[in-house]
Amino acid sequence: MKKPELLIPAGSVEALKIAVKYGADAIYIGGEMYGLRAKAKNFSLEDMKDGIEYAHQYGVKVYVTANIIAHNEDLDGVEAYFKELREIKPDAVIIADPGILQIAKEMMPEMEIHLSTQANSTNYRTFNFWHQLGIHRVVAARELSLEEIKTIRKNISPALEIEAFVHGAMCMSYSGRCLMSNYFTGRDANRGACTHPCRWKYNIVEETRPGEYIPVIENERGTFIFNSKDLCMLEYIDELIEAGISSLKIEGRMKTLLYVATVTSTYRKAIDDYLKDPEIYKANINHYVEEIKKCSYRPFSTGFYFNKPDEYSQIYDNNSYIRDYIFVGMIIGYNKEYKLPIVEQRYKFSVGEAIEIMKKDGNHKKAIVKRLIDEEGNDVVDAPHPKQKLFIELDEPVEELDILRKPGNQ
Repeated sequence: MKKPELLIPAGSVEALKIAVKYGADAIYIGGEMYGLRAKAKNFSLEDMKDGIEYAHQYGVKVYVTANIIAHNEDLDGVEAYFKELREIKPDAVIIADPGILQIAKEMMPEMEIHLSTQANSTNYRTFNFWHQLGIHRVVAARELSLEEIKTIRKNISPALEIEAFVHGAMCMSYSGRCLMSNYFTGRDANRGACTHPCRWKYNIVEETRPGEYIPVIENERGTFIFNSKDLCMLEYIDELIEAGISSLKIEGRMKTLLYVATVTSTYRKAIDDYLKDPEIYKANINHYVEEIKKCSYRPFSTGFYFNKPDEYSQIYDNNSYIRDYIFVGMIIGYNKEYKLPIVEQRYKFSVGEAIEIMKKDGNHKKAIVKRLIDEEGNDVVDAPHPKQKLFIELDEPVEELDILRKPGNQ
């Protein structure tokens, strides 16, 4: 059985390194132009170059998003941008717009091109159409069921790969093509500026009674009628692979390093366990699900994979994440003078506290913070300052880029 690619999002070089460490086969990133996450940190060309070189050292691929739905004025700089991309050599570029595809083929004839889910590819003739135009991989529309994907796989070229989202946020739109943000705020989601109105709280107003807000359901807080549950397919790795999906894609270029580490290590272990022995995978399913909940998440659903979403696929009473674990720090190096690792703090923690060290093989270790020393050489009892760097003594060994976390709500 062909091993599927685990494709992880990264919104920064730091996140890219975490994705590499915790087991990504490939990473997708956005540049400062032409991607659909304008509010993410994104990568300068120099960062992109550094990130690609780093990933390639470990045999990990990097794909660059350029998947806006383009207007005339967007095309002016695409040619120059693709010339620059050609020089830094990502493994593929992800596009959605036929005009941008045409420019990509002209400027980067050797570059592998993937078709974004934004292109709404929902049948095998559409997949074949894009393959004839030089597309190497199609990201399936999010509205497809597993049965539809199986039918597509049987009716397309073996050389054409299928990529599909298997985890992360879902939005109130058609494969990400949302008009609500543009309508309400003038910020076009299809050009990277989504304001996420699907997460807002809504009431209704009767035409002849302006200013009188009526909850859509009986709830004093209003209702979040467009707010969907998160997608999670950890329990169905076997069916995803058997459907012929080549790349299992995680959503979340704007998420935290804890999210990147948690989803990468959990899906990595689930995939590897299944390929080693399906019985090992089945025995560990509950463990995978509990592990994935150690980063921020909304209640989970299976999206469109088994049936069309219904009223139970939405969250009506809030728009917040569940956070059962807190990201407290990351190991960034080693101090030879003190013979201690260096931690960069991300949330307050103290000497004597029990924390958890995330390991790349999924066998995470519980540890006690035995000592903290600040950069001036003073022993301190806690780490209260954002991104404070300290020398840390734990009762378990750590490596560079290990993520430290602890139970609790942030």
